[in-house]
Amino acid sequence: MSSQQRAIAFLGTGLMGAPMVRRLLDAGFAVTAWNRDITKAEALRSDGADVAATPVAAVQGASVVFTMLSDGNAVGDVLFSQGVAEALAPGAVVIDCSSITPEAARDHAATLGERGIRHLDAPVSGGVVGASAGTLAIMAGGSADVVDALSDVFSALGRVTHVGPSGTGQLAKLGNQQIVAITIGAVAEAMMLVEAGGGSAEAFRRAIRGGFAESRILEIHGQRMVERNFGGAGPSKLQLKDLNNIVAEAKSLALTLPLTEAVRAEFAAFVEDGNGDTDHSGLLLQLERKAGRERGKS
Repeated sequence: MSSQQRAIAFLGTGLMGAPMVRRLLDAGFAVTAWNRDITKAEALRSDGADVAATPVAAVQGASVVFTMLSDGNAVGDVLFSQGVAEALAPGAVVIDCSSITPEAARDHAATLGERGIRHLDAPVSGGVVGASAGTLAIMAGGSADVVDALSDVFSALGRVTHVGPSGTGQLAKLGNQQIVAITIGAVAEAMMLVEAGGGSAEAFRRAIRGGFAESRILEIHGQRMVERNFGGAGPSKLQLKDLNNIVAEAKSLALTLPLTEAVRAEFAAFVEDGNGDTDHSGLLLQLERKAGRERGKS
């Protein structure tokens, strides 16, 4: 099916959803947008999107439905309580790009499957920059055949990888967040070590760039630590939410993840101390306080 023949509904046009809609429109797809705050969907009219007042109205005639919502409860509410599942024709595909628990993703897939509706849990990584540029990393759980059939849709948004059956896309996203959190902690502790011995954190970061410790975390979050300018780009409360989900999922799989549990405890203390909206690179502040080397932030 060509892009001109596919009708796409996009439910949730916030920070990530809006640029994803623009990428789909630029690729030639017809997109109907819906958002709880209708003004965020209305802003996409000038880009060529149709706007619906309700999620059910948005999915009328759609063969592909994207959801990019806050959590599993919001996704379940829109799909089942608000009637989206009933409004979809058998054979339609729901692509859930929200970050929810693997268990919720599996439940949604099973419930939709009973109606003949296919489902992919396809969370993304790359942030607003990646969404705008069409360079998102998309982790898809569900049928490989469905992923392949929608290659033209995914190519407008970034690079898709089929990870495995339903729920594994969400597991991959949790794994991504696991690596992010632990690496932030490692960079922060390394900077503390260098500074405690009289070195410069800024020079240390420059010195190891390009070596085996190179990473996007060192590049971006390390710079925030050097500048002590943490802001709220990646709120620590959301990082903690992901870590809580990781630990819960690991428990259900009879896994012990000591590094993850340790960094989760530090983020929990940081958020409890009133820093939930501080960027997760601000974990440095928590580790400094714990070490008795508290300095503050800009």
